Amino acid sequence: MEFQSLYEAMSKMDGYCYPNEIELNWSVLIVLYPYITGLVAGAFILASLNRVFNIKALKPTYELSLLTAFSFMLVATMPLIFHLGKPFRFYEIMTTPHLTSAMAIFGFVYLWYLMVVLLLEIWFDYRYDMTIWSKENPGFKSIIYKILTLGIKDVSNKSRITDNKLGYFITVVGIPSAFILHGYVGFIFGSVKANPWWSTVMMPVIFLFSAMVSGIALVMFIYMAVSIIRKQKLDMICLDAIGKYLFYILLIDFVLEGLDQIHRIYVAEESFDILNLLVHGKLFFTFFIMQGLIGTLIPLLTLGTFQFLKPKENIRKFVYFILSLCVLVGIFFMRWNVVIGGQLFSKSFYGFTDFKLDMIGKEGFLGGMIWLVVPLIILTILLWLLPPWKKAPHIEHE
Repeated sequence: MEFQSLYEAMSKMDGYCYPNEIELNWSVLIVLYPYITGLVAGAFILASLNRVFNIKALKPTYELSLLTAFSFMLVATMPLIFHLGKPFRFYEIMTTPHLTSAMAIFGFVYLWYLMVVLLLEIWFDYRYDMTIWSKENPGFKSIIYKILTLGIKDVSNKSRITDNKLGYFITVVGIPSAFILHGYVGFIFGSVKANPWWSTVMMPVIFLFSAMVSGIALVMFIYMAVSIIRKQKLDMICLDAIGKYLFYILLIDFVLEGLDQIHRIYVAEESFDILNLLVHGKLFFTFFIMQGLIGTLIPLLTLGTFQFLKPKENIRKFVYFILSLCVLVGIFFMRWNVVIGGQLFSKSFYGFTDFKLDMIGKEGFLGGMIWLVVPLIILTILLWLLPPWKKAPHIEHE
């Protein structure tokens, strides 16, 4: 058995690897952690474009963006917790924090964003509606609405204006909070100086813009899916506006990543040769095909064309639907290339290890899929409880 285990370990190696580098410590669950937090930040930024910057074309997706961000935020830390050897001790990172722990500080950033920003903004946005719905819906729903309103029954115009002002203020506070949330995730990886694949000052910025790209694409996909399921006509002005902002931010993200790669090539540090072999070898498919071609170039060129030439509505609807999926897949593989790719080469710069994703188990494909499906289930429940299409419009003045 010992010889068999040794043979299996050696079969994963190319060249020279240190003994502790044969097995990867971080698997698909750690890939999902930055991916899901990015979806949260991007969805919230899209909602902010309507609420703070008054982009009226995005109004149909405002509440949907908030509920999407909240649904995925509830699940964002679960991949980390399930990755732990003793997951029931996860709370200790919050009860014994210190400034030298990047993850401990992230815990407080996460709680601030979830409990203060998202939860309060949704509450102020829906408080008036939940008060009305508690009277209109008998039975179980009425009880839930009464609990969620915290006993506040005021439905006057003055209270609605106050709710709107407080919600606006929280949204303004939430914009830098969203930047901090996902920029900090990039900071966690970028601060690992021993890994040249991660150690770059561009990492937080790249993570932030890729998060915005993925969140906008997610809201586009969910908006279209919900409208199709409800058999409602899609607002093409809204879709075109989302496509426009997706194009602009994707272009910025592409330029930033390109600058990072050009800088690596120009500097050509001692790690350059091993990284060059990595991207042209073990990461060729995920880096050039999935992230570069499917996730970036095809959406970028197509959306860029749409800024000058607009096909018929039915064609645009179909293309937007497909492109949103392409972007979501591309950003997932961007996270994959960072997390998994950064562990495939040896610190000796003379060898590679291998990684095979299992089908079952908490670190397997099915285990990872759970944490992508659960937020969609939560979102479905929230849309049943807080349907955006039944909301009263905001009131700006008496």
